[in-house]
Amino acid sequence: MDVQIVDGWPQGNEIRIILSNTDAAQVNAVRRALIADVPKLAIDKVNFTQGVNQDNKGEILESVNVLPDEVIAHRLAMIPIPTHPDEGMMHPDDCPNCKDLAEESKGCMTCQVLYHIRKEGPSEDSEETVRTVYAGDLTNISDQMFDIRDEHKRIPLTVLSKGQFLELYAFATLGRGRQHSKWSPVAAVGFRQHCIAKLNKPKKAKVLFDLGLTTSDGNPIDAKLFGKDKTMTDVNHLLDLEKALHQVGPGTNRDVEFDDAITLEPVEGSYIFTYETDGSLSPEQAFNGAMMELQGRFDNLASDIEKAFA
Repeated sequence: MDVQIVDGWPQGNEIRIILSNTDAAQVNAVRRALIADVPKLAIDKVNFTQGVNQDNKGEILESVNVLPDEVIAHRLAMIPIPTHPDEGMMHPDDCPNCKDLAEESKGCMTCQVLYHIRKEGPSEDSEETVRTVYAGDLTNISDQMFDIRDEHKRIPLTVLSKGQFLELYAFATLGRGRQHSKWSPVAAVGFRQHCIAKLNKPKKAKVLFDLGLTTSDGNPIDAKLFGKDKTMTDVNHLLDLEKALHQVGPGTNRDVEFDDAITLEPVEGSYIFTYETDGSLSPEQAFNGAMMELQGRFDNLASDIEKAFA
């Protein structure tokens, strides 16, 4: 399998990749590994402070709010926690300090990241009626590389009214998507056959060209997108063209006049692979993680086969 990142990508957390010299089964194995097997950090345990407190102004605050603790814990679990595969973070079951401990006793700097929130509702003399608690209110008590990223800080968790407070400790650990979706680092993972476009009938193609459609980078969809050999190979433009062809397809009353003026021809053994991460990992880190998981799996399989026939 050969891997090539499409020009202009990644864009943020999204990426397009060309996988060639392969087949659909192998590409689907990569897709499944990305979803289910790449380890990432997610909040797995939350300890809430319960009871009644008094602030420095003498106001009585109670640990209640509009959402049950279970819902807040679920929202915390879905916050993308920055994950650094090369920094030695381990799963608690593999941690030399914790693997032999009882489940409730597991957790150290090697296998766990700790966060804290302490937030109060508006004071009695405030004009505010409620105060929102955001993911950015999580204070990282571990290494600063695990600070919640700026693009995720405005994820809302709950709201607090006057006389309410929220305090909790949240513990993030490594896991895999096959255990729970909170540990899946990717979304919208898919692939399609890689094609090239052929301009067969330039005059009839004007039915499409005259619609004034443009590509995602602002170029008009017209004959200039095709080379001297009347072929389009740019992947980004091909995907835009594929969408545009729906405007002259069956049911549009333009298909007869268009008469297959442009056709898409598959490239044998080549696929366009697309996905985005939740921000806990970069697209490249997620892909490399999937490749390592697959390599380890097949290495173990080869070893088992050797032992079986020894």
